[in-house]
Amino acid sequence: MNSPTLIFLLITSVGLLSTLGASAQNEKDVAQPNILLILSDDHSVPYLGAYGNSDLKTPYLDSLAKSGVRFDRAYTTAPQCVPSRASILTGRNVIDIRMNRFTAPLAREIPTIPEFLDSVDYYTGICGRSYHLDGSSRKADKTLETYQKYNMVTFNERVDYLNKGSDPEVLGQFQEFLDQAPEKQPFFMWMNFSDPHRKFTADAYEPDPMKLTVPNGMPDTEEVRKDLAQHYGEIMRLDRHVGEVLNELEQRGIANNTIVMFMGDNGAALLRGKGTLYDLGLHVPLIVAGPGILSGANSRALVSGIDIAPTVLELAGLTVPGSMTGKSFRPALRGEAYNGHEYIFGVRVPHGTSLPKNTSAFDLSRTVFNERYKLIYNTLWKLPYSPVDFGGQPVWKELQAMKQEGTLPTKYERAFFAEPRSMFELYDLQQDPDEFNNLSGNPKYAAIEQQLKEELHEWMMVYQDYLPLPIPPSR
Repeated sequence: MNSPTLIFLLITSVGLLSTLGASAQNEKDVAQPNILLILSDDHSVPYLGAYGNSDLKTPYLDSLAKSGVRFDRAYTTAPQCVPSRASILTGRNVIDIRMNRFTAPLAREIPTIPEFLDSVDYYTGICGRSYHLDGSSRKADKTLETYQKYNMVTFNERVDYLNKGSDPEVLGQFQEFLDQAPEKQPFFMWMNFSDPHRKFTADAYEPDPMKLTVPNGMPDTEEVRKDLAQHYGEIMRLDRHVGEVLNELEQRGIANNTIVMFMGDNGAALLRGKGTLYDLGLHVPLIVAGPGILSGANSRALVSGIDIAPTVLELAGLTVPGSMTGKSFRPALRGEAYNGHEYIFGVRVPHGTSLPKNTSAFDLSRTVFNERYKLIYNTLWKLPYSPVDFGGQPVWKELQAMKQEGTLPTKYERAFFAEPRSMFELYDLQQDPDEFNNLSGNPKYAAIEQQLKEELHEWMMVYQDYLPLPIPPSR
């Protein structure tokens, strides 16, 4: 990126986001605001400047956070894009809507945000990277045949505008959408970016690997540093693309009437991230700014991906239907009392479209956690951990070599290469935020472990989960 371009984008970003902030402070709720929901792909907290990562230069998203509300404890319902996105768009958990397979299309009878908003005359659209909810982009011939036979592809009927493309094309798609939107009609756009999904290709944005601060949950090695730098480059490129979109709102004079929601679709494809139920797999950035919304606020409420849909509906003036199990966090956007969830639930379903060769493609696990403790239930506990999307990359090969040589620190060897894994994992999130000290089976924490198992057991029964329940019969 050349300096003049960067300076221009920075200036326009500051101007736009100042407008958003002023709007939030000085205007009442707009009856029917435009709503722009932006998802990044494989993006965890704390990987934004706004979340305290000083190695990342993300001025546009940082400014968006300053002009709105930053949620510090937002989690997706799954550490994988397909089930997570389905929950975001429906306001219901993965098991409830039967999105239990990576290739699954969302069933026609399950309504989504655009359909609800259509009832109050919103112009709706989807653009950017594949949204996944008509099934994976890679399909067997038999899958395609089945889709056609049973008319399972539905999203071209759910929205007014549908256009898939890579990140450089997103701005053009959004411009086309806005050009086609009827005058004086509010819009809802679900915008999907590819970054920071692997493969990492943002070479021009990468910081110096040797100057980075390696997170506590990762070993400080040469390849880990290189991998982080590549991941950071993708996030900084994403930030520029988001800045261009925000500038488009400003240039068209609609920023003051548009609520912008930015969220990661699931955790980063880094060590113990995507595809796992650890913090890095579920904990994502969530930022909301626009008319009627607090400026420069942070929320510590426990928020789930199922909460996005009911919040959007309330912002648009709709009543949340009883079918949605999510909880609207609109009160938090207005500065009103909001406690969020007492417990967050997450599921890990099979990943990808190939036959299972290791746990990156096939693993089944569940989690429940509150503000202090987390329980993970590994149904297939005898299978070793295998990373999603980077099992063949230098960073993983380096760690495998270190294990063989006996040079990998014990805590990382246990975390990455345990055979077998534990069926149950229990973590004290205050004392052990990186989730290395498994307390399951420790008599001191028996009551806590039992309580979490009971919460998960009940949740699995209510939603008719197909996995064995975590509490066996007493006799």
